[in-house]
Order: sequence, then structure tokens, then C-alpha cells
Amino acid sequence: MTSIVILISGRGSNMEAIVRAAQNEAWPAQISAVISNRPDAAGLDFARSHGIPVASLDHRQFPNRSAFDAELVKLIDSYKPDLVVLAGFMRILTGEFVNHYEGRLLNIHPSLLPLFPGLATHEQALEAGVKEHGATVHFVTEALDHGPMVIQASVPVFSGDTADTLAHRVLKQEHIIYPRAVRWFIDNRISIDQNRVLISPPESQLLVSQDK
Repeated sequence: MTSIVILISGRGSNMEAIVRAAQNEAWPAQISAVISNRPDAAGLDFARSHGIPVASLDHRQFPNRSAFDAELVKLIDSYKPDLVVLAGFMRILTGEFVNHYEGRLLNIHPSLLPLFPGLATHEQALEAGVKEHGATVHFVTEALDHGPMVIQASVPVFSGDTADTLAHRVLKQEHIIYPRAVRWFIDNRISIDQNRVLISPPESQLLVSQDK
């Protein structure tokens, strides 16, 4: 059975979507822990209510990023995970951390990568005048928001959109594609060939939504 550890910093709505999918679809997997760098993260209460072990490690108690990441690795590894899922974990991770979990560390980014890496992606999309925006699930590498892409979801951008309305539309699709990507990993359907993610048997890795 696949062991999954999920990292959050706040509410963790993508974590909620993954937990619900795992339970509703009876995944052959166990969410071994939900860990937050903020002890007051609302998502910890959701995890507790679903019988999932929780832990927190306050990054503010460490002198630097490397020290925090080293302790975080120890905490994560105590749950013996096969997969680590970043679900709104608002920390830039060190190369040592990323390399330790190479090939088993997933993240979701609110843009159609490689467009708009970093923060304020919805504002960036509106400023650029794109007609399509979305989200990407990808493996994490040392290059920020540039790891091999597993699945993307696109949404239309309308003339009256604000960053908030666009974010809401994108988030709905995130809650669809992130559980799908995790399930593919669990089912051993993912392989990586020269930075390209392949799904076997083949399945669309792009979800196109017309949701308004």
C-alpha cells in the first residue's frame, strides 16, 4: 500500500480533495500524515477529523531554511512515505530536500507552466492578456516551478475577470487534476523520459474546462 505524506501551510483545499478522493474511491494507499509548517493551519483540523495523523514544524523556530528542511526531512521520513505531496505548502525548498525526494515529490502550481512561474500567477495572466489560464501538477526539481509536468487543466479567461474570479475557476480544476495525478502515481502509471511525463496506458494529460 502506497504511503503518502501531504504538506500544507493553511487550509489545504487540495489536501482535502485528495483525502476525499482516496476515501471515496478506496485507493490502495494510506495518507500517513498531514504536516504543516504552521501549527495553526486550518487543514490540520480537517485531517484530524478524518482520522489522519497530523504534525507541525514551525519554520519560525529555525535559524535558516536548511536547518528547517533537514528537520522536516526527518519528520516526513518517520512516516516512511512513497510519495510526498505539496498542497499549498508555502515554503521554498532547499536543493537537499528536493533531491532527497527526487521522483516522489509532487506540487501543483496555479498556471499553465512554463507560463507564469512564481507568485501572483492570476495577476500575471490578466496583465499578459492571455485567453487561457490554468493549473499544472508537476514533479518538483531544484528549478522553481519547472519540474516534469504530469497533468494540466485549462480554463478560459473572460473580459470581466479579476484575479479572484480567475483564481476561483482555476482552483475548481486543481481539485480535479491533483487527485488524478496522485492516483496515477499510486497505480504505477507514471514514467519520466527526458523531463517528459508519460502515462501508461495513455490518458489525456490536459483537462479543458469551459466553466464560467
